Amino acid sequence: MKILPRIGFWLLVILIGVFALFPLYYAIISSFRSGAALFTIAYLPERFDVSNYIAVFDRQPFGQNILNSIIVAGSVVAISLSLGMTAAYAFGRIAFRGRALLLMTILAVSMFPQVAVLSGMFELIRSLGLYNTLPGLILANLMLTLPFTIWVLTTFMRELPKEIEEAAFVDGATPWIVVRRVFLPLMAPAAVTTGLLAFIVSWNEFLFALTFTLTNERRTVPPAIALMTGSTAYELPWGTIMAASVIVTVPIIGLVLVFQRKIVAGLTAGAVKG
Repeated sequence: MKILPRIGFWLLVILIGVFALFPLYYAIISSFRSGAALFTIAYLPERFDVSNYIAVFDRQPFGQNILNSIIVAGSVVAISLSLGMTAAYAFGRIAFRGRALLLMTILAVSMFPQVAVLSGMFELIRSLGLYNTLPGLILANLMLTLPFTIWVLTTFMRELPKEIEEAAFVDGATPWIVVRRVFLPLMAPAAVTTGLLAFIVSWNEFLFALTFTLTNERRTVPPAIALMTGSTAYELPWGTIMAASVIVTVPIIGLVLVFQRKIVAGLTAGAVKG
């Protein structure tokens, strides 16, 4: 009887794994198909045709789109962590009037759906002259990543011992030195976890990228894939879309594999006190 719960557990693990990985697997095998083969149901690869991967870069500036996504997502992560770390120090270590209200306001901003702030954000970006530019996308994506970055880092900041900060002040350190040289190394796992989440959010963001860009050379990956066209106006290039989706998924998987130890440490850093 003791083996039955273990069998049930592994069956559940296998079921969850199949449910999570099957869409990616089917996208990969579909990316190697073309023509009528795309509309046939087959769960095993029959042949490997790389024409879809070649067409991704031949029919549109997809390489530039990937570079745009890297620039936007990387900039958003750097700015979010820089502002989030300093804000976390202020919210986690400095007692001032209205701190709880300000934190709740930041949380409330993150609850608004994108479409609710789309018109206001569009007017802001247009007035700043950032329409159809990468800085405009960076500014828009910060509205999505900065609130949860501040909240997560503030939680970790509150868990750090105050004795470390007091010892640094006794040695003559300024608040900026304490943040940069004391707290930043201690919060590296939390920063990696939060930065990766911010990168994924910015990498996959679609609505702002579609609205605030006009030309193919300025688009990021999600709208570039959505606006792919076939040889005629009535053709949907499913094979090319699948190939492009596989290409842009690889960097995310690679980042998770590289930083998996930091991610696990960051997720559990604030779970236990003492």
